[in-house]
Amino acid sequence: MKKFFIVLALALMVFSLAACRQEEKDTLSVFFVPSRDAQYILDTTEPLKALLLEELNNMGYNFKEIIIEVGTSYEAVGEGMLAGTVDVGFLPGGTYALYSVDGEVDVILASTRAGLNKDSENPADWNDGLPTTGDPNNQVTYYRSLVIAGPSAKGQELAAIVNGGGTLTWDDLNSATWCIQGPTSSAGTVYPAVWLYNNFGKKVSDLANTVSPGGYGGAAASLAAGNCDVATFYADARRDYQDQWTAEYGRSESIWVETNVIIVTDGIFNDTISVSNKTVDDDLKAALQQAFINIIATEVGKEIFEVYNHQGYKRVTDADYEAARIAQQIILGD
Repeated sequence: MKKFFIVLALALMVFSLAACRQEEKDTLSVFFVPSRDAQYILDTTEPLKALLLEELNNMGYNFKEIIIEVGTSYEAVGEGMLAGTVDVGFLPGGTYALYSVDGEVDVILASTRAGLNKDSENPADWNDGLPTTGDPNNQVTYYRSLVIAGPSAKGQELAAIVNGGGTLTWDDLNSATWCIQGPTSSAGTVYPAVWLYNNFGKKVSDLANTVSPGGYGGAAASLAAGNCDVATFYADARRDYQDQWTAEYGRSESIWVETNVIIVTDGIFNDTISVSNKTVDDDLKAALQQAFINIIATEVGKEIFEVYNHQGYKRVTDADYEAARIAQQIILGD
C-alpha cells in the first residue's frame, strides 16, 4: 500500500508539473519566411491571430496572444525554431529539410495545390500530345520537376529513345545542351540534380553544356529556338507557356506536340507548417494541425494563406521530406 501511494504521488507530481508548464505558456509565436514583402505578409496574415487563438482555446488551451512575425531570412526562422524562440514556422520544404536533421523541428502539415491529370513516373506517359490539365478537386502535397526535350534534332533524338521504351544513358544526356535554372531552384536544378545523382552518380555541374536562361520563360523560348535541347521545368510549366510557344516563340505546332518529357523526378513536397519540438508537445501539434485545417477551409482563411498560394493543408510526417533532405545533402556536397 505504501508503494502504491508513492507511485500515485509521483504520478500526480508529474501531471501537476506538466499542467503548470502548459499554463505558463500563454503566448504562441508564428513566424513566416520573407518570401514576399514582410509588411505585406504581416498585413495579410493579421486576421490569423484571432482565428488561431479562437481555434486553440476552443480545444481547451488558454493562450492569451498569438504573435505573428516575419523572419529576416529563411535561416533566421529555422534557427529560431532550433533555439525554441519560434514555436511555429512556415518553412519551404528545403528549409525544413535543413533544420529538421537533428529532430528539433518537426513538420505537422504540408500545403496543397491542385493536382494534374498526369503524374506518372514514366516520362513517356506524359507525351500523348495532349495538354496537361489541373484538377482543383484533387489537392496534392507535392509537385514534380520535369526535364523536357525541345524540337531540336538532339531533343527529338532523346525523346525518341524515351517514347520507344528505351533508357537514357549518361552519354545521351551529356551530349545535349541543357537550360538550367539557379542553384536553389527546386524544380529547375535541385531535383534534376538528385535524379542525375541517383541514376548516374553525376550532378548538374557535371553536364558538359549548360545554359542559364534567366527563368522558365527564357527556358521555353530557348527550347523553341533550339538554343538548348532540353530544359528543366516544374510539372505544369507547359500550360503557362503554351500560348507564347506559337504566338511569341515562332513555332507552328503546339508545345504539347513539339516537346516531350524525358525525365520525371520524385515529388517535391510543398511548403510546410512546422513546429519546434522544444516548445510544442504532441497534443499541441495535433491541435495546431486541426486548427490550420479548419482556418484554411474558411473564406477568410483562404485569403490569409493566399499570401503563399496555399490552397489547403494535409497532415504529413518527417519521412515525406526525406527526398528533400537527400537533395540538400547532394547539393551541399555532404
